[in-house]
Amino acid sequence: MPKVSVVIPTYNRADILPYAVNSVLQQTYGDFELLICDDASPDHTAAVVTQWQDPRIRYIRHPQNIQRSRNMRSGYEAAQGEYFIKFDDDDALTPDFLARTVAVLDQHPNVDFVCTDHWIINARNQRDEAATQANSAKWGKDQLQEAVIPDLVTETFERQSLQVGSTLFRRASLAAVDFMRFEADGCEDFDLLVRLALAGQTGYFIPERLMEYRFHGGQTSLRQDIHFLSAKLFCLEGYRFDQLVLEASRQGKIQGLKQVLALRLIEKGETQRGRELLADLRQGGYRSRRAQVGMVLSYLPLALRRWVFQSFRKVRPQDYSERVRTTAG
Repeated sequence: MPKVSVVIPTYNRADILPYAVNSVLQQTYGDFELLICDDASPDHTAAVVTQWQDPRIRYIRHPQNIQRSRNMRSGYEAAQGEYFIKFDDDDALTPDFLARTVAVLDQHPNVDFVCTDHWIINARNQRDEAATQANSAKWGKDQLQEAVIPDLVTETFERQSLQVGSTLFRRASLAAVDFMRFEADGCEDFDLLVRLALAGQTGYFIPERLMEYRFHGGQTSLRQDIHFLSAKLFCLEGYRFDQLVLEASRQGKIQGLKQVLALRLIEKGETQRGRELLADLRQGGYRSRRAQVGMVLSYLPLALRRWVFQSFRKVRPQDYSERVRTTAG
């Protein structure tokens, strides 16, 4: 049986999948299996996979699309290793990722999972030093030392400094929380880490950049945004924290999330649902200028309100992630 199971869920990424797969095959640690879980990709993914004759690779192709979370789950359920990692088909591991993270789990039996920092890369597989530093600072990774993470609940929920794609887990620790929830589709990584923390598990951080996370061109659709926001709202409404500060933060995040979701719904044309969310927030005492503007915009013709929303986004300064995306083509 392999010591480590590496799962790469994929869909319609035949041209970029080899970068992810080869990053696993080039690991300095070799006791692993690699499961490529293909969610019925209509492109030439199946043909691309035939280039690898490595016996450690298992290709799982679903005959029909079963959606993102279920595809990820299929890899988890098929995995045979004691340790487990899942990362996306547009990302990659650096050659020493498994060697470094396996060593931590082998040497520290009390540690349930180990996470690392990571590089930001663009569509051309180029590492962006400035974006990487900005990302580490934004999520507080640059404040973490190599050690057991002292306050895992705060780190996963408040700072959101950890990432599933750069984390090696004991598979038993994932089984204890039933891995990923389908209802959290779109933000299942965040949800998994928070639930592990709430379950009292122990995380370890390595500040080295041992994984590559890709920002590439293209924007998410309104439908995708709404799906993600709805999933995250499901997650937030299900948590409860003993720490009063975190519980107050949770309530605040729910209010802010409902506002953003309402504005996206209004922009999309689901006007009544958006207005109802804003009305609920107002009745609960949550008032903001942004919400007021959103309510006014909801009475404009759909084409005009969409133009206004898009205009707002154009004048907003780009952050480092948007800069990488717009220069990555």
